[in-house]
Amino acid sequence: MATVIRLKAPGGADQLEAVTIELPPPQDDEIRIRQTAVGVNFIDVYQRMGLYPLPPAAIPGVEAVGVVTAVGANVTSPRIGDRVAYAGAPVGAYASERNLPAWRAVKPPEQVTDEVVASVFVKGITAHMLLTRVYPVDRGTTVLIHSAAGGLGQLMTRWARHRGATVIATVGSEAKAVTARGAGAHHVIIGRDADFPRAVADLTEARGVDVAYDGVGGRTLAKTLQCVRPFGVVASIGQSAGAIPPVDVEDLGPRRSLMLARPSVMAYMNGPEDYRIAADAVLSALREGVLQTIGKAYPLGDAARAHADLEAGRSSGSLYLVP
Repeated sequence: MATVIRLKAPGGADQLEAVTIELPPPQDDEIRIRQTAVGVNFIDVYQRMGLYPLPPAAIPGVEAVGVVTAVGANVTSPRIGDRVAYAGAPVGAYASERNLPAWRAVKPPEQVTDEVVASVFVKGITAHMLLTRVYPVDRGTTVLIHSAAGGLGQLMTRWARHRGATVIATVGSEAKAVTARGAGAHHVIIGRDADFPRAVADLTEARGVDVAYDGVGGRTLAKTLQCVRPFGVVASIGQSAGAIPPVDVEDLGPRRSLMLARPSVMAYMNGPEDYRIAADAVLSALREGVLQTIGKAYPLGDAARAHADLEAGRSSGSLYLVP
């Protein structure tokens, strides 16, 4: 029997409940994993709210770490007893045990704990997508990262700086500014109501940044468009502050000549080749210490509290569940 967190109906965190289910045997190309740490991401919140509909089982979650306890008839790797991590579809990671396609399983570095891997993996793959596929960030690039004290924001800041970029960060408080600077931000703009377009203009001598990453949404995206140089890129990667109003194509060009991206990490992870390349890059960056995080643990049964804390901004860094 497995304990899972199931969504009763789309809505608030109170719609999550713990139930016990019986798992079927793994199919021919599947493995079963006894999970030790389950990552919590904003995509899970969007699944809970109904923005991204869940499969019929109604179990959210897209990443975890654990130990293989059974394998299907066609599976030669991994083997029973192997420690593995995974990310991506099929959704359903909020569980003490689950079945999963064997090709999703990767071997995490021995020196990196399960908790750290679960706190970083999907966010790291997201960062890889944004820093290499959406806009190739390198030495000389100037980037704007919103919510830089959050789990994804810290990883983005660390990796962008490691790649040679100048990082301008926004955060909501002085305490979170300390976190963003600790992650490597060169400049930090503080305050939820800060005039960050003016601050970015001052910091870049009115040139604008090369690429901006906006996971805030709401009315923030329109202001983020003001921060980017002509022929630069704005990546809209979430909407933690609410739905994004319609964007008029005239807001992008021809005068501004901007490119607006709305990339999906789930789509990025759907292809086995892209998934393996990104996973290897993230795990290597973890092993080498390029990516670091301080995660906050919640029992699996407290998934609703983890969601509430994440949505309210009561945490910095990454969250994970312990079955």
